[in-house]
Amino acid sequence: MNFILTAPSLDDLIRLLKAWRFWVLGAILGAILGAAVYYIIPPSFRAQATVNVDFNLEQAWPKDTDRQQFYYLERESRKLEEIASSDDVMGQLSSKFSIPVKDLRGKKLQLSQPAEAGWHFYADDKNSQTAAALASAWAEAFVAKAQAEIKAGNINEFVKLEATQSKNLSTKRSIPLSGYLLAGSVGFLTLAVFGVLFIKPKNK
Repeated sequence: MNFILTAPSLDDLIRLLKAWRFWVLGAILGAILGAAVYYIIPPSFRAQATVNVDFNLEQAWPKDTDRQQFYYLERESRKLEEIASSDDVMGQLSSKFSIPVKDLRGKKLQLSQPAEAGWHFYADDKNSQTAAALASAWAEAFVAKAQAEIKAGNINEFVKLEATQSKNLSTKRSIPLSGYLLAGSVGFLTLAVFGVLFIKPKNK
């Protein structure tokens, strides 16, 4: 017990460095284990749709008023973010794909780049076609709902939206194989280091 609680000595660190062959082999074994997990329990497919959001600052605030422009962007971005995850939009997707809303919000859908220019709508699913269809439907439902809110006067009239990538979407794994290889290697080596440092060697 005292050996476990004692800080590693210089001899322990030297022993770690001398075992370089073990570390190389451990890294390879860890990577193989990570690859095995990747192919046995693969991550979900991910598709990305893109909506171009143009706030038209020059028209909304023609004068040089940086502070007002900042609050304008923040306010309108927040409104659009709320629309992207609104009950109306999520309800449409839930009905179309028979997926509970809580799963859509918590697991399958992710929104990135909530600012001016391209907004990326990510959808994850075990089926690649479902992931692509879900991302496409989400982006199009978002645009339709946002445009309706613009016409209703709830969003600034100068905001323009266009689904620039929502058809024939490609898919890829949400986590690449390289991530599993790295995690396997690092995980194995971390356990090995603790094993070497905290398991007392037999006295010669």
